[in-house]
This record gives sequence, C-alpha cells and structure tokens, in this order.
Amino acid sequence: MWTIDFKGWWHDAQGRCEPLTIRDEWSRYLLEVRALENARSETVRSCFERLFERYGLPQAIRSDNGAPFSSSSSIMGLSKLSAWWVALGIDLLRGRPAHPQDNGGHERMHKDIARELEGTSYPDRQAALDVWRREFNEERPHESLAMRMPKEVYKLSKRKWEGTPDQLDYEGLITRRVQKNGEIRFENQSIFLSTAIHAWDVGLKPLKNGTLEVYFAKLLLGHLNPETASFTPILPITAETIKEAA
Repeated sequence: MWTIDFKGWWHDAQGRCEPLTIRDEWSRYLLEVRALENARSETVRSCFERLFERYGLPQAIRSDNGAPFSSSSSIMGLSKLSAWWVALGIDLLRGRPAHPQDNGGHERMHKDIARELEGTSYPDRQAALDVWRREFNEERPHESLAMRMPKEVYKLSKRKWEGTPDQLDYEGLITRRVQKNGEIRFENQSIFLSTAIHAWDVGLKPLKNGTLEVYFAKLLLGHLNPETASFTPILPITAETIKEAA
C-alpha cells in the first residue's frame, strides 16, 4: 500500500512550494518528496513512472478525493491518473472528504515537513527535500517499527513495472473502446461512461436479466441496460463505501 498527497504549500526563495509526497504505508518508507512544476496529471504520472521503475508496483494506492488523484464528476471518482493506476492492476482506496485522519500517518509526516522545512529557504529546493527524505528513512527510528528506521524494514514490490499496457484484456467478455467523449457504442446506441477512461477498452458481461456489468480492468463500474440505453454507476470508492461493503 502506497499513500500519496500534496503537502500544503509554503513560499521559499524560489516561490511557491507544494511537494508531492509518496510513502509505503507499512514500513513508513518515504518513496518521494518531489517539488513538481505543477500538479497536472501528466506531470504526476511521469513521477510515478520513475518510482514504479525503481520500486515496482504497489498492490494499492490510498489518496484523498482531490485532483489529480480523483474527480468528483467522474464515475467511481476516476481521474485520468487513477484510471491509469487501475489499468496497471493497482487497487484504489480513498479517504472521506474533509477527513485527513483517514490518512493519518501520512498527515503526521506532513507535520514533520512543515515544522522542519517551512520558513527556511534553500539554494536548491529539491536537494533539501532529498536530504530530508534520506534522514527520515535512514536516521529516524519509529516506535511503530520497534524503533527501527523505515529503510531497515522496507522491501521492494515483487510486482515489476513493465510499462503501460497497449490495451486491457477481458477474456470471455464483450469489449468496447471508450471514445474521446467518454461514450461507447453498443447495439447502435451511444452510452456515456467517463472521459477519464478515454482510449481504453471496457469489458461487458451479460447477466441473466438482460443487463450487462461494465468493467474497467477488474473494477466494476456499473450496469448497462440495452433496452433504455442507460448506464447506472455503482458508488464511488471511499472509506465509507469500503466499510459498508465489509
């Protein structure tokens, strides 16, 4: 499980600083503290590609409900970035809106950054963040780790990064390509799903009642009714949804 967020911004000699932070939840190992030029999906994705190549793929990523990790207007809260994670076989977990305690360990780490780095200007912002990350991982024991350092217990993922697949495989299912406008064509009808999964295939699984389950990778998005040319999404991925399902 990786947890991710943008640290609340502050100003230094180089202007506004709002670093992206990514850590391994179990070991507390801080994978990245990166001062990106912006928070666009493409920029963040490039950062993750470098991390996947170095550390492998996590089983799941936990984020809040903000952009670019999520989209409140999209099915299942999918954004282009999180849809890419799903296509790579990564599960999504999200906290409840306005409940930072759902990602409490990550927030506590942010408080350390705020206390030790904010209000101080460095000649090289990223170099300072890299030094802080190294100290956090290699020199600071954690009580929850029996006073060991994160580097002592962190292990690389066994899931190797092999690049983004050209397309998704839905063995035995009907497939349809999601167009740029977020629609698929089924039985000569256009049905809107989401622009976040544009250019990806979805899998359609017929049910006995005549409707079809709609899958994006292994994620069930909802149900398609051919008679009414309508699509009914399931609930978005939130901590509350997961609790109710359990």
